[in-house]
Amino acid sequence: MMPLWFQRLNRRERLLSAVVASAIFLLVNLVIWSSLTRTVSRTRAELAERKATRTQQQVFMKERGMWATRDEWLKKNQPKLKGPGEASALLDQVKQVAGRQNIVIENPVIGSGDSTPNYQAVFTSVEAKSPWQPLVRFLYDVQLPESFIVFESVSLAIDPSDPTMMRGKFKIARWFAPKDQG
Repeated sequence: MMPLWFQRLNRRERLLSAVVASAIFLLVNLVIWSSLTRTVSRTRAELAERKATRTQQQVFMKERGMWATRDEWLKKNQPKLKGPGEASALLDQVKQVAGRQNIVIENPVIGSGDSTPNYQAVFTSVEAKSPWQPLVRFLYDVQLPESFIVFESVSLAIDPSDPTMMRGKFKIARWFAPKDQG
């Protein structure tokens, strides 16, 4: 029943060949099973990613009307950029809101900002000093949706000389309709 070459081996050689064959068998199985496990894991991750994408697409499709309405509102209400003087008008508007809240504006800088497919921007950078509550009201009053004003960067800290005061550095931009929007 046994192959002739196996019958010629002594007991130790047979045992050793059985151990080597078992080790090779186990290694081959280990390689195959680890490969299968990796493939199953990768497939599960892809499936989860595709399910998340599908869920996101369903939300977008469900909200399509809302986004179309917002786009229409933007096209109707977003102001047109008339010229570089808009930056100084933005600074005047920021100073006016800050004055209503008794906020001290320091180091104003104006400039033109980015131009993207969605908007053109002008900006002003200011430093402000005030108590916490008026600063919060200032942040709210400046960036109302109808004004198309955004805070592109904000840095707040407690004033080291007066712990009841806040110091802030703000880069404030006004977004105008894109050039091609007419």
